[in-house]
Amino acid sequence: MRLLFVGLLLLAGLTQYPLWMGRGGWFDVWDLQMKVSDQRTVNDGLASRNKALAAEIEDLRTGTEAAEERARSELSMLKQGEVFVQVLPAGVKAPDVKAAPARPGVKPAQTPAATTTAPTSRPTATQR
Repeated sequence: MRLLFVGLLLLAGLTQYPLWMGRGGWFDVWDLQMKVSDQRTVNDGLASRNKALAAEIEDLRTGTEAAEERARSELSMLKQGEVFVQVLPAGVKAPDVKAAPARPGVKPAQTPAATTTAPTSRPTATQR
């Protein structure tokens, strides 16, 4: 009887092994389910990005506001009569500005080097 019990237990173990460990077994299915779940998460992110891009494309096709916004932000373009003002944080040196080519009918702006300044009341290092 003991030999029959051991034989049946061994037979049950041999039939269960492919179910759990073999190709297409439970662990393989569980691993594939995890990969599918991860891929769905990636696909959802890509789908939302595609929707945003489709909306932007439609806006560029139908309206001028999106094209104008892109021209302003990416190409630093201005409308006629607008003045560009840039506020720098304290302690940041202002960048060197190149003079724009003269346009007909537009007076050139006076550069800071060409303006005269009033003397300051602070004593300089040589006056101290």
